[in-house]
Amino acid sequence: MWISRQMKAPAPTADADLGMTTIAGDSVGVVTRGEVRALPVYGPGGYVWMPESGAAVLVIKGGPGGEEQCVAGQQQALIPEGMGPGEVYLFTPGGNSVYLRSGGEIELRGEVRIQGSLTVNGEPYAPCEC
Repeated sequence: MWISRQMKAPAPTADADLGMTTIAGDSVGVVTRGEVRALPVYGPGGYVWMPESGAAVLVIKGGPGGEEQCVAGQQQALIPEGMGPGEVYLFTPGGNSVYLRSGGEIELRGEVRIQGSLTVNGEPYAPCEC
């Protein structure tokens, strides 16, 4: 029929896009092909991340027509020199970091605040009363 020749196929859509955050927080605004606001942010279990404004992020699209979207990650920053496979480096824009090395070392950068008890080599920590 002539109507079937008049209908156009829908434009192809990507399942994921690289976007730039415009609104920071736990519910962000992102520009991909246009700005979308109030997107939820997802990350690995046990990890909480709030992207800052201007960050390059991965936006995953789902649902019929790709209208359901979420921010799933950020473009990886500069990898620390000498970082090996399986190591984890957590950092903030302010320069604080936690570096878990495969040899069992943990490097902390920034102010460390401990709430609760602290044990060293299995013994409760007691400051030196020198």
